[in-house]
Amino acid sequence: MEEDKEVIYTSFSSAQLSTNFYDKTCPKVLTTVKSVVRSAIAKEKRMGASLLRLHFHDCFVQGCDASILLDDTSSFTGEKTAGPNNNSVRGYNVVDNIKSKVEAVCPGVVSCADILAIAARDSVVILGGPSWKVKLGRRDSKSASRTAANSGVIPPPTSTLNNLINRFKARGLSTKDMVVLSGAHTIGQARCTSFRVRIYNETNIETSFARARQRKCPLTVGSGDNNLAPLDIQTPIAFDNNYYKNLINKKGLLHSDQILYNGGSTNSLIESYSKNSNSFNSDFAAAMIRMGNISPLTGSSGQIRKNLLEMLVYTEPTYRGFQVERPSSGEGSSEWVRMTRPSGNGPSTHPSLI
Repeated sequence: MEEDKEVIYTSFSSAQLSTNFYDKTCPKVLTTVKSVVRSAIAKEKRMGASLLRLHFHDCFVQGCDASILLDDTSSFTGEKTAGPNNNSVRGYNVVDNIKSKVEAVCPGVVSCADILAIAARDSVVILGGPSWKVKLGRRDSKSASRTAANSGVIPPPTSTLNNLINRFKARGLSTKDMVVLSGAHTIGQARCTSFRVRIYNETNIETSFARARQRKCPLTVGSGDNNLAPLDIQTPIAFDNNYYKNLINKKGLLHSDQILYNGGSTNSLIESYSKNSNSFNSDFAAAMIRMGNISPLTGSSGQIRKNLLEMLVYTEPTYRGFQVERPSSGEGSSEWVRMTRPSGNGPSTHPSLI
């Protein structure tokens, strides 16, 4: 970027998601994201699960639009402090670092929503799981809603099987998708408050497993509430199919995990994935692609944030004092405009950016 010019990119097309969306506008985006994710997981293995969960919690509220990243403003209360997210969802700092690195190589081009989708895929791969081609071209929302996040669209750890099936169905995902995406619990940890009732009150739990969990999760509320336990007791930092083997052995940590193997309609899927890791991996990859397609903002909808929190409102095709260039769009790419204005010719930002 030239030092005496400000450059802003925005989209005016109605392009749909595609795997080659940034091939011409930001060809280094995938390698840039993977580098930051790899470094973050090397420092803290748990971060892979956190980044995967960020994408899931984002998509299930109002679509895959990065609304989960927005802080509260005077006009809305965001999703960060909603029940399913507060003191639970993490990894914001890593996504912020990714966004900064991506902005350095192609400013104003890549959405935060796409970064979440790419980081989720990379996290799975780095921890030994399957890879898939991430469809890209999402744009970022201009608002978020704590009310929506609290409405039950994100299934709680106390969910019944019917609730799980219905919550995923409401997002266009099948029962099979629900079971295979639940396999993401092969990595990550949960707080005592999420499984206390299960380890003390439920009967479909292996005795020694329950006792081991009880040692760090006392029955008394307020005692050890934030103590963590691995969702997969066998290989907590490896993406594999041991999650399903645990369920068959009654070692699911959460009620919403074990309910998948409790004599109901999903038993056969659990048994299948426990025996066939290749089937689990391929089905998981396909389900992640479908989840990433939940209500994306494309074309001129939404925006491309310059950082996680800033709501960039540049909706006009032209703006006084800017020179507008329209490079030709490659296949799968959105049409974007490059607006530059020499320094000294009025304010450096649109008033709505301030």
